[in-house]
Amino acid sequence: MTTTNDSFAPVDELNSPINPFKRLPLTALRTFEAAGRTGSFAAAAVEVDLSRSAVSHAIRKLEESANLTLFVRTTRAITLTHEGRLLLAHVQRGFDEMQRGFQQARPEAKEKPLRLHTAPSFGTQWLMPRLARFVADHPGINLRFSADTRYAKFDNDDYDIDVVYGAPAASMHEAMPLVIEELTPLCTPALAARITTAQDLYGLPLIQSDGQSVQWRGWFGANNLRTPGDFALAFDRSAMAIAAAVDGLGVVMESTLLAERELASGRLVAPLRGQTTSVRYVGHYLVHPRSQHQHAALVRFKQWLLAELGHAEPAAVAGPLR
Repeated sequence: MTTTNDSFAPVDELNSPINPFKRLPLTALRTFEAAGRTGSFAAAAVEVDLSRSAVSHAIRKLEESANLTLFVRTTRAITLTHEGRLLLAHVQRGFDEMQRGFQQARPEAKEKPLRLHTAPSFGTQWLMPRLARFVADHPGINLRFSADTRYAKFDNDDYDIDVVYGAPAASMHEAMPLVIEELTPLCTPALAARITTAQDLYGLPLIQSDGQSVQWRGWFGANNLRTPGDFALAFDRSAMAIAAAVDGLGVVMESTLLAERELASGRLVAPLRGQTTSVRYVGHYLVHPRSQHQHAALVRFKQWLLAELGHAEPAAVAGPLR
């Protein structure tokens, strides 16, 4: 094989597209991925089991080897540069591809379960009634389902995907608004018979959903009406407030998305829909790590979820709409 005089390296090796990267240690790339994803050298140090100074040194050496500035460093924080964000996406895809390769090389290994986290009322009211269809259509997916009001952090590899209530804080993760929800008074047909105008609500027991970001005050304000000073009942979960309305305990101002089953069955009706101003807003978001090439179950669940919602990405909604 022909060699060069100055490097003594084979010509084929010098022409190889991977040659410039041979000096980049895999551990440094893993450390960079952890720091870029978490936005913290300290968090990355815990994840890769190194000291914070070792993480900083490893990333500095990576920057020197690659001739790139990957982070803007201040005394209080680190921020990925444009080049750092670009590299992070490719490094994450590379790690994902390697993980999938190892999994495929072991045919006896089972596909890991899809770990789903949701806001409680969304999980109970909207997702659970549809879950049988998902399981029937995707028999090979093992689903692990959890619901509470805390957001998944993904930093401990605890969940794969999260449906959260309320706009999530800015992060390195993908955050997608799901659907524009309509909030309007809901009640049983028996109570609805006593409601012809919005003013009739003052003489009826009203159920407050304390967990809603928009409550009765927002609906009365949108209709230029005085908010009552007291409520018959209050719940910190939409699911409980909707159940109370189904039991005839009062009128609840809730999401027609979350009360879809109750409205479809006729257990609840929306007596003022169409003649008063409903509140419309994006209530739920789909969040998952930005890397798209995880196991196929995540992709299939996301596609199914968006299809069930009849998804068209919602535009920004500012304030109540008719």
